[in-house]
Amino acid sequence: MSKDKKMALVTGGSRGIGRAVCIELARAGYHVIVNYASNSAAAEETVSSCEEAGGSAEYCGFDVSNSEEVSRAFSELKSAHGSLAVLVNNAGIAKDGLLLRLKDQDWDRTLDVNLKGAFLCSREAAKLMVKARNGSIVNISSVVAEMGNPGQAPYCASKAGLIGLTRSMARELASRGITVNAITPGFIKTDMTDALGESLKEEHLKAIPLGRYGEPREVASLVRFLCSGDARYITGQVIGINGGMYM
Repeated sequence: MSKDKKMALVTGGSRGIGRAVCIELARAGYHVIVNYASNSAAAEETVSSCEEAGGSAEYCGFDVSNSEEVSRAFSELKSAHGSLAVLVNNAGIAKDGLLLRLKDQDWDRTLDVNLKGAFLCSREAAKLMVKARNGSIVNISSVVAEMGNPGQAPYCASKAGLIGLTRSMARELASRGITVNAITPGFIKTDMTDALGESLKEEHLKAIPLGRYGEPREVASLVRFLCSGDARYITGQVIGINGGMYM
């Protein structure tokens, strides 16, 4: 790895949107740190894909919702690389269920990973970025944060919380040259959407004016732009990429 490469950390980078973001940032010249929670094999595949794209990457396993693990991971990152230019808070889970049947532990776990995890990682990343007086944080929220969705109360709440967190951090960190933005993807082709039944897929497509699911690379391209020099005057924004299903 060239020492003059900027560092980018992508949480939940082992598959889906996270993997596409890792590859796109590696292609853009960043040395990408691929975070994963448990699937090291998938993280290794992402690293290989980054290298095949002409970039460089490494993987790092830690639970974003665990304060001690996050602190340790960022301490190791600082020792190894010294700085961090980009943080993409992409790690997320969905514990779906109707409100009246929802279990406490499913609510807690969803909020811990999706919202607390972004807070913990952003707090540590900001410490590094403030010293450099430069950096970009991108939070991957969801279109359902803006429009709601039956049976997804914890997921919607956690992703809506990310929007509030984004705007608050953007105001706090702007004076230090750090931009903070959120992206709200709609239905994107991932393992999660592939698992849906055909009838449900058809039903979702009816709600999308463009008539198709989005591709992970389309989200990744937006992340890349928000982390680039061309987006230094953009902060505190929530940008939808949903085929028009929410306007």
